[in-house]
Amino acid sequence: MGGISSSIKKNIAGATGPELSKKLTQYIKMEKNVMRAIELTAGERRDVARQLSAWGEGNEPDISDVTDKLGVLLFEIGELEDQFIDKYDLYRVTLKSIRNIEASVQPSRDRKQKITDEIALLKYKDPSSPKINVLEQELVRAEAESLVAEAQLSNITREKLKAAFDYQFDAIRELAEKYALIAGYGKALLELLDDSSVTPGETRPAYDGYDASKQIIIDAENALASWTLDSAAVKPTLSLHQDEYEDDKELANGEIEDAEEEFADH
Repeated sequence: MGGISSSIKKNIAGATGPELSKKLTQYIKMEKNVMRAIELTAGERRDVARQLSAWGEGNEPDISDVTDKLGVLLFEIGELEDQFIDKYDLYRVTLKSIRNIEASVQPSRDRKQKITDEIALLKYKDPSSPKINVLEQELVRAEAESLVAEAQLSNITREKLKAAFDYQFDAIRELAEKYALIAGYGKALLELLDDSSVTPGETRPAYDGYDASKQIIIDAENALASWTLDSAAVKPTLSLHQDEYEDDKELANGEIEDAEEEFADH
């Protein structure tokens, strides 16, 4: 029953509120579920890191040492995922700015539509009613208010959408590249394991990789700490030529300026 009740509450929550902001509200709620899933994964990642070290402890010296250090790297992945959650939440909070302005614009749209409907009804039922003139003046004011609100919505939507996904993609890029760093140092640790076969009764050479494994972990920690977006190794390759992009950008800016001038004339 608890699961059904929770599901109903979620559906109701997504279905309420101003019409304009419903879809984005639902999107933000869905992203919160994604964030919780990542949070759960981060915790489980740390648990498996501890378990790997615990298992390796009872093995031969090389396996014990390497699995212990691998556990350190896996635990670090969990820590990175926790940091990613903080940045993910910043992305969600920024999207909420768009949702809030959408919700604030809805009343002006509703008012304008209501007056328009009242005028249409009066013209049908009582074309000579003096109230028509009053309502038409109200409609002019409502349209002016709506123009301001719609302009704010347009500007804030673009500004916050860009900022939100900048946070999102920067966080994804950082996590992905740090994943790759950890994978590289993890593979270096594996090289310390002697996986050559021994025959029954044969003694495997004594393990002497303690200093090397310790240094690999130190190097990994230093690499993670010094990583910056500017030093990102993976760069996107765009098929769109930069000059074409600049032409499109100039065209878009020109259209915006024309619209602003037209608005100023009204």
